[in-house]
Amino acid sequence: MKLSVIIPVYNEIATIREIIERIQAVDLNIRIWADHANETIVTVERELVIVDDGSTDGTRDYLRTLEGRPGFIIVFHEANQGKGGAVWTGLQRATGDIRLIQDADLEYDPRDYPALLLPILEKRARVVYGSRFRGGPSKAMFFWHMVGNRFLTFVTNLLYNTILTDMETGYKVFTREVSDQLHLRASGWGFDPEITAQILLTGNRIYEVPIAYTGREFNEGKKISWKDGFTVLWTLLKYRISGYKPPMR
Repeated sequence: MKLSVIIPVYNEIATIREIIERIQAVDLNIRIWADHANETIVTVERELVIVDDGSTDGTRDYLRTLEGRPGFIIVFHEANQGKGGAVWTGLQRATGDIRLIQDADLEYDPRDYPALLLPILEKRARVVYGSRFRGGPSKAMFFWHMVGNRFLTFVTNLLYNTILTDMETGYKVFTREVSDQLHLRASGWGFDPEITAQILLTGNRIYEVPIAYTGREFNEGKKISWKDGFTVLWTLLKYRISGYKPPMR
C-alpha cells in the first residue's frame, strides 16, 4: 500500500523543509481491524509529490536539491497556476493507492495521517476529509473566516445533500479510483468546492475525522480573503446545475 502526499507549493521557503521533515517522521505502521475479531498492522509506503507553482522566494532552489531522491517526485510550474492547478498536476504524477493533499504552510499536522488513512484502510470509506470543526485541537481562527467557512459548507450540504462540517479543509484524502474520476479545472480558490462537487456527484460519500489546526496570521502568509467566497459559491452552483461526467480512462 502506497500513499502519495501531494504538496502544492508557492513561496513557502520558510516552511517547506520543516513540513517535509514532519511528513517523513510520521509512523505509517497503522493498526487496523482485519476482520471482526482480529487486528493487523498495515505498513504504508509514502511518496512526496511536490509541485512548485512558480515560486520566486528560493523555494525552487531548495526543491532542486531533492530531485532524484527516492520517495520524491518534484515538479516545477514555470508560471503560477493556483492551488487547483498544482494539485491537478500532482494527482497526474502520483503513483500511490491513496492520495492525500498537504499544504506546505504548517497549518495542518501530518501526525493526523493515521486517523485520516484508517477509514480507507479498513474499507469504510473511499474519501476522508479532516475536519477542523469536529473537536480536534486548534488555534483560534478569525471569527469571520469561521462564519464564511460554515456558510459555504452549509451551501454545499444544501446543494449536494450531505452533512459535512468543513468543506474547505486542507486535508482531503481519497483512493486512486476516486482520483481517476476527477478532472480539475479550477485554478485558485475554486479548487475546494470543485473537487468536493466532483467527488459527491460521482456517488462518493465523504467520511470526516477531527484534526489539529494551527491557522496562520496574515503577516505569516495567510492568503484567503472574503472575495474568494464568491468564487466558491459560483463553483458550487455551477456544478449543481450543470452536473459532472467523469473522464474516460
